[in-house]
Amino acid sequence: MGTTESRAPAVRLSGIGKSFPGVRANYDVDLTVRPGTVHALCGENGAGKSTLMKILYGVQKPDEGTIEVGGERVTFSSPSDAIEHGIGMVFQHFQLADNLTVTENVVLGAEKLHGIGDKARAEIQRISDAYGFGLDPDELVEDLGVGERQRVEILKVLYRGAKIIILDEPTAVLVPQEVDALFDNLRELKSEGHTLIFISHKLDEVLAVSDDITVLRRGTTVGTVVPAETSSRQLAELMVGAELPSPSTSESTVTDREVLEVRDLTVHDAAGRVVLSDIDLVIHAGEVLGIAGVEGNGQTELVEAVIGLLKPSAGVVELKDQDVSSWGTRERRAFGVGYIPEDRQRHGLLLDAPLWENRVLGHQTRKPSSKGKLVDRAGARQDSQRILEQYDVRSPGIDTTARALSGGNQQKFIVGREMSGEPSLLVAAHPTRGVDVGAQAAIWDHIREARRRGLAVLLISADLDELIGLSDSLKVILRGRLVADFDPRTVTPSLLGSAMTGADSTETPQGGAA
Repeated sequence: MGTTESRAPAVRLSGIGKSFPGVRANYDVDLTVRPGTVHALCGENGAGKSTLMKILYGVQKPDEGTIEVGGERVTFSSPSDAIEHGIGMVFQHFQLADNLTVTENVVLGAEKLHGIGDKARAEIQRISDAYGFGLDPDELVEDLGVGERQRVEILKVLYRGAKIIILDEPTAVLVPQEVDALFDNLRELKSEGHTLIFISHKLDEVLAVSDDITVLRRGTTVGTVVPAETSSRQLAELMVGAELPSPSTSESTVTDREVLEVRDLTVHDAAGRVVLSDIDLVIHAGEVLGIAGVEGNGQTELVEAVIGLLKPSAGVVELKDQDVSSWGTRERRAFGVGYIPEDRQRHGLLLDAPLWENRVLGHQTRKPSSKGKLVDRAGARQDSQRILEQYDVRSPGIDTTARALSGGNQQKFIVGREMSGEPSLLVAAHPTRGVDVGAQAAIWDHIREARRRGLAVLLISADLDELIGLSDSLKVILRGRLVADFDPRTVTPSLLGSAMTGADSTETPQGGAA
């Protein structure tokens, strides 16, 4: 039996180039992936990783260069061609139909494999059970949390039997224990002969799970390294020319002035089930309150109740000593609430609108986006340019559509917009999800600076290091209840992860509030 070195590469990309209007996404990219290995692809947002993988998956056609799969030169016109060659891709931004069930989403386009009935459903249940996804084949996707949606995407690829699997930020929504379980799955897939291409901004994960790492910078390859001979800091320098950033906040800026108070908040879903129960919390000016929890435990409902998207069954929401429980989202936003949504593409941007129009979103009643009852086009355009410069949003200009930006640049634009107008409260749901270390460091810096100026922050994040590093206080949410308090100065990611999964529900949290 030949070794991976003596066999033809699973994938070889040579001289790949791809441009879009005003943006050169890839040029002269070379990538060789050995069969039966986990190959990581790293780089800043805008470095061209996602575009390159979309080319391999047949979503985009390269302007130049060649693709080889298993030693055979191929040309893909669509993902169907890639799937026929055993390639599957799990996208960072989900490709799911909200109004269909899990089963219907998985079998869509793959009806010939197991039909659309009981046989297909049984196979989906088998895969879900085998990999611990915990998915109900009959549940509507619109009722799933972000983490569950991502698991549906992974299940779709496994269902189609791909031998080469591209994973774009697969751990972005997982707690440490789930990441470990996923990595076990990847190693098992590798042992069965699968080849995995793993896109991630979490350098410790890349080093832990990969056999080879290729780094892209500004659209081209700058090198391939072996994890055993590379550190996180060296990878970060290859990616962004800087040291690995830290989210840690050195000095306390917490005041005694309450900005947000939530009392006895209870929320029921459409089916009458309790999704939030008796939530009490207070955030002061200059304080970051972090909420840790596994996806689907009430974080989304808490955020929506605070910003006015969801009407609670009971309880009170106060902003700056004003009862805003009966206020709508627009009134709360105008009263000084900034909002970074957990899914930037679904809830934060109009993808086909230019950036200057996206600057107006949520700010249409306030300067500089409005003048009286009319949109102030000149003011919005000028402030959009400021955001591009101040937040290092890499874009040809303010007339570029939001869709043309990489995920990290989309996120930096949203952060810049929501920090505008000196908000009193920032509700930040996964503010650095899916962004590179450079963009992550920039967003952390902006949050820290606003915190020093007295901003109160409600921080929801699946990145436990981010939660611990940025927060002044920490709470854990489990099954819709706040079940534990932790001191960020003493808590560890492992201890926090245990509380999030209920593993230590009978114990008193170490470093927690009495």
